[in-house]
Amino acid sequence: MQNKTPSDIILWFFLAIFLASTFLIGWLFWPFISIIVIASVVTGIFNPVYRFITVKDKINPPFASFLTCILIFIVLFVPIVFFVSILSNEAYELYLTAKNAVLGKQIKSLLESSRILENANNILSNFNIKLTGEELNKAISELGKVVGLFLYEQASAIASNMFKLLINFFFMLLIIYFLFIDGNKIVSFIVGLSPLPKEQNEKLIQKFKDMTGAILIGNGLSGLIQGTLGGLVFMMFGFKSPFLWGVIMALLAFLPIIGIGVVFIPATVYLFLTGRVAAGIFFIIFYLILSGGIEYFFKPKIVGDRVKMHTLLVFFSIIGGLKLFGILGIIYGPIVVTAFLTLTDIYHSSYQKIIEPMRK
Repeated sequence: MQNKTPSDIILWFFLAIFLASTFLIGWLFWPFISIIVIASVVTGIFNPVYRFITVKDKINPPFASFLTCILIFIVLFVPIVFFVSILSNEAYELYLTAKNAVLGKQIKSLLESSRILENANNILSNFNIKLTGEELNKAISELGKVVGLFLYEQASAIASNMFKLLINFFFMLLIIYFLFIDGNKIVSFIVGLSPLPKEQNEKLIQKFKDMTGAILIGNGLSGLIQGTLGGLVFMMFGFKSPFLWGVIMALLAFLPIIGIGVVFIPATVYLFLTGRVAAGIFFIIFYLILSGGIEYFFKPKIVGDRVKMHTLLVFFSIIGGLKLFGILGIIYGPIVVTAFLTLTDIYHSSYQKIIEPMRK
């Protein structure tokens, strides 16, 4: 075996120290990773505002960053407090309704009076399966209890820990303040540490920017529109907890394939079963116009061709992200898939021709 030269020993020693230092700094900052990620995303969204203030009003960067942070506080924190308060109350009402089996009894009565349950049992009898009204009542009540209790606990946890929320929001604003001023320097520093060629680093960074923009600006705005309009329609037609259903629809709007149909379709069926045929027809038309308009007209205009990912990949990346990372999985999941697809693209364009001869 060839003896190592002093320069080799120095290099390996330096690499060992550098990797250990990188691990320790990652460990040190890990408790704040969610705040750092959210701050980075919010900075990207409000960066045009910051640039407008600095260029248009000729204000120095620190003061422009301070003004933008005040705007972020007004736009984000104040609505969050209002949002959590209403959501907590409506989620608790849903939980009590389900706990008292009111919801299940209403649906059971509808199914029995419309003979849907009887017709369903005629079909299921071929498979030796029978559904009873009591079983449906219990299942629907349990589902309502689980959903209502989960949302109530999440909202209550935030509401009861408002001081912690305020502290985390302050940390986020602090990070955002310095990202506006020194963000480009930080990105250049990180890119400088990468051994990849400059164009490949730039490609990765651009893909991440495009994906976060597509998720938060494209899906976020479309979710806000669908949740707001859906909640208003639910309120107009007398459904209980319209704000809660609007929030659920806004979250479901992030998921392709299923989307707000998970809420709108059962609501439409309920209207038909209760004899409100005109309202049911309106719900169908409204759902088709809203979801179709957002998916095929609004999103393409906002996102464009920057992000090309198969619908099924987006669906499973968000579901997997939610399961692994919680609510931030909406961002993390698609970004992980984007990183893989971008690296695959780089491999095909730059490295496949190097590896192919080795296979022969």
